Amino acid sequence: MNDRTALVTGANKGIGKHIARLLAAEGLTVYVGSRDRGLGQRAVEEIGEGARLLVLDVTDPDGIAQAATQVDRLDVLVNNAGISPTLALPADTSVEEFRRTYETNVFGVVAVTNAFLPALRRSPHPRIVNISSGTASLTWSTNPNPQFTPGSGGAAAYRSSKAALNALTVLYSQTLAEEGFKVNALAPGIRATDLNPLAAAAGNDPAEAAQAATHLALLPDDAPTGAFFSWDGTPVPW
Repeated sequence: MNDRTALVTGANKGIGKHIARLLAAEGLTVYVGSRDRGLGQRAVEEIGEGARLLVLDVTDPDGIAQAATQVDRLDVLVNNAGISPTLALPADTSVEEFRRTYETNVFGVVAVTNAFLPALRRSPHPRIVNISSGTASLTWSTNPNPQFTPGSGGAAAYRSSKAALNALTVLYSQTLAEEGFKVNALAPGIRATDLNPLAAAAGNDPAEAAQAATHLALLPDDAPTGAFFSWDGTPVPW
């Protein structure tokens, strides 16, 4: 163990759980963010040494504030919690579905990041990793790319929310750079998780994406900030 600490939101399952496990294996004390206490505790027990439960619903401002009081110093924040409740085209997606998606994927990231900034500022090497999506790249969505066929308007709420998250990644990186922060986004690729039916049917291992996220969480001081990377380490165009 070392004296570094990390918080991974949505860490009771999927990619987030694998990220928490890998960070704990690196010797960090890892707060497993989970809105469900029981599922979070189970994940903590499965991860083992270094894992700590932090009940955290990224859509609950009071709960976020309460969670932030429990963490004095934070070296790594991984904004992993995200939802994709519909795969519909924009014209077939209700405003409420957009609002629900943004509440977690955008507003939740802002709320958690801002609440934990005081703890992150106590770290000599603060790192923020935002789990985005290759489908959020406007360049990839309109041009050939290595991850998906462009030209589809499906999953509009999810994809546009992650595009907004990308913008926040850039803005946070610019405003926090002088304080030594590294703020980057990751496109994890489609993984076998319960994010949506397409993801659930995928055969790709979530642990592979978690390895890339862990790399970004532990970047050295001369590494880039305000960048967007694919799970294989290659840059993704915004």
